[in-house]
Amino acid sequence: MCIFCQIVSGEIPAKKVYENERVLAFLDVRPVNPGHTLVILKQHYRNLEEIPVLELQDLIVVVKKIGERLKARLNLEGYNVILNNGATAGQTVPHLHFHLIPRHRDDGYPTWLHVDYGSGEAEKMLEILKN
Repeated sequence: MCIFCQIVSGEIPAKKVYENERVLAFLDVRPVNPGHTLVILKQHYRNLEEIPVLELQDLIVVVKKIGERLKARLNLEGYNVILNNGATAGQTVPHLHFHLIPRHRDDGYPTWLHVDYGSGEAEKMLEILKN
């Protein structure tokens, strides 16, 4: 059983900020910034590809609700919503979860590195990915 399933079952305590019958939001134990919250579906799905669309809708509604709460109650201008989908993408717990990370101007955390497409690369990607 994964650590998030253990939190859902009550085997491991968590600082819960929101809970309903399907979704749980709790403070990350190693936050990027104070208020860093994880939002999970109680049902175990490893990644975005596994989760049924209707359950994903339940999850994203709570992501929005917690984001609004973070902005209002922590007086934020913004926050990051991050989904690390797979180990290569940085997912360390194999239970689909969204990170909501409060951001402050000049907090020292960069976003991500941007690169330019090489000659013809964008067109190749377009052909591969469209339709």
